[in-house]
Amino acid sequence: MNPILHTIVVGILSYLILIIVLRVSGKRTLSKWNAFDFVTTIALGSILATALTSTQVSLAQSITAFVVIVMLQFVITFFSVRSRGVLKLIKSQPTLLLFRGQYCCDAMQRERVAKTEIMAAIREKGMADVEKVHAVVLETDGSFSVIGSAGDHDSALEGVDGLPGQ
Repeated sequence: MNPILHTIVVGILSYLILIIVLRVSGKRTLSKWNAFDFVTTIALGSILATALTSTQVSLAQSITAFVVIVMLQFVITFFSVRSRGVLKLIKSQPTLLLFRGQYCCDAMQRERVAKTEIMAAIREKGMADVEKVHAVVLETDGSFSVIGSAGDHDSALEGVDGLPGQ
């Protein structure tokens, strides 16, 4: 088959099959990225690129590779929700960056987060006074959670690295 025609045919079929495999695999495959999701996405992209540009790799091999990567992702996430050890292996722990209006400088330095990034997250939440912010957490996917006010307990902060008293 002509290499250009091969790229067009395999490209269209691979793309459609990848969409079907991702839809069947569930929402978790398309969630916000952590390191594990990043690796999975890069692997899928690499498989698609190889399928598009290599006449040495058959469509069946590409589909098999898609399914293998998505199945590995499914198996690992299946065990991660059932095993704390597996979860720790693939996901980092959320980190407290600001608590009761005070910056957690050691955590900020360790996580390589600048004060300006925390202030931007606070502004994004529509808050103007840093001292009135109860907490800012760097989540496992790299996003910031801003908690404006607290009740009697910090239960939403359970498991967050750097929470006083843990």
